[in-house]
Amino acid sequence: QLQLVESGGGLVQPGGSLSLSCTAPGFKMDDYAIGWFRQAPGKEREEVSCISKRGLGAKYGDSVKGRFVISRDNDMNTVTLQMNSLKLEDTAVYYCAARSRGHPDDGRCYGMESWGKGVLVTVSS
Repeated sequence: QLQLVESGGGLVQPGGSLSLSCTAPGFKMDDYAIGWFRQAPGKEREEVSCISKRGLGAKYGDSVKGRFVISRDNDMNTVTLQMNSLKLEDTAVYYCAARSRGHPDDGRCYGMESWGKGVLVTVSS
């Protein structure tokens, strides 16, 4: 079964940047569309960004558009979420998720089949 591992979380000041990575040891990540989701305390899970298998399609949630960038390096088997201009409300546990179905260029956030354990991002002064 696909296992996803997130890394890169931590504490950052408002306005700062942080980069999250998602890997899948032992699996070819280009077989999967990958998404980042987040859940803040007391709130529902929110779509952050997703990227297609070939990296040609990507989607962003409205709250992160223009600030976050998702990318993937299939040779390195890694998907990265670069988070810039971070705000207090970006504080959450961030989860990496994967979808095997769908067109290779479909970067929408749906039908995720596997999930990582999550990594905490705290934005605080």
